[in-house]
Amino acid sequence: MNKHSSITIGITTAVIFLIIYNISAFAFQCNEIRANTIRLHVIANSDSDEDQNIKLKVRDALLDAGSNIFDGTVTPANAQKKIANEINNLENTANRVLQKYNKNYHATVTLTTEYFDTRIYDDNITLPAGKYLALKVVLGEGNGKNWWCVMFPSLCLPATEKTNNNSLKNTYTDSEKYIIENQNKYEIHFKIIEIIEIIKNKVDIQH
Repeated sequence: MNKHSSITIGITTAVIFLIIYNISAFAFQCNEIRANTIRLHVIANSDSDEDQNIKLKVRDALLDAGSNIFDGTVTPANAQKKIANEINNLENTANRVLQKYNKNYHATVTLTTEYFDTRIYDDNITLPAGKYLALKVVLGEGNGKNWWCVMFPSLCLPATEKTNNNSLKNTYTDSEKYIIENQNKYEIHFKIIEIIEIIKNKVDIQH
């Protein structure tokens, strides 16, 4: 092997190492973002206009009835305890909406871990793909399009639909906050993480 070939191999190896290191560091920060985030996920009975409209009415009723848990006081650390006390109330609220509009199906509300694709919110907040703790609301068969938002940090309430800088600052580190607010800079990184998380999720499902 000549000197030129050795240099080329050395440079290539160094570049590959830097790419792997960079993606690994990004993946670690994504794990931290997921660990410090709680999602709200409402799934409609079907994609009919009526069921989709009902989904939004249920959403609004839940945000109103559960305003005390959508105000940023529920964190990943205390979610299990605090939300558990509200599950029945939220489920009853959802079912009252369904009864009001004479729907012949019911709502089920659970606190669970769910896989989400990469999501870009209107206020330019990007959450990486992967599994998150989520308050999941299934209406009837749950075969319709879904609606979701971020419970923690608090971005669900109307007053906080736009970026709440204090909420984000108090939830994520500066580097994590920079990632979720600069999707264009990390577009390739987000795509790589999504591919990895899709594969991991499929493996988990199979097992």
